[in-house]
Amino acid sequence: VHIATGNYNPETSAFYTDLGLLTANDAIGADATELFNYLTVYSRPESFNELVVAPIYLRKQMLKLIKGETANAEVGKPARIIAKMNRLADAEIVNALYDASRAGVEIDLIIRGVCTLRPGVRGLSENIRVRSIVGRLLEHSRVYYFENGGDAKIYTGSSDWMPRNL
Repeated sequence: VHIATGNYNPETSAFYTDLGLLTANDAIGADATELFNYLTVYSRPESFNELVVAPIYLRKQMLKLIKGETANAEVGKPARIIAKMNRLADAEIVNALYDASRAGVEIDLIIRGVCTLRPGVRGLSENIRVRSIVGRLLEHSRVYYFENGGDAKIYTGSSDWMPRNL
């Protein structure tokens, strides 16, 4: 299975950067089969093993991961979030990140464009840093890292943290 953050359009591939994973992982392969069945209206999966699919699971899973980091920080476990995306504009995600920051989670955001979160505000977001990197190529890939108490979880995809993508 080839999982990628972009598409196979020869025109847009000339000015977008993407990430891809070629894998023989059985769980990812089963998820890809379920996803294609879902997209072609042959089924509605109850859950996926490895993939986090929008719009049915992405918001819920991202909030769960952010809240997991918050809980880890509150009990002194390693807690960190690093996220790279083009836009951060979802109020529910922003509020969860503020809660995580207040709990002591170190958060680094690499955001190309719109960011509705205010970093570095005392008592709200002092553990959040936002950087913007703008280059010649449009960044199509998104990467999400969660420390998860020392058992890191890393996700990639093409969805930003904004309402229409979640």
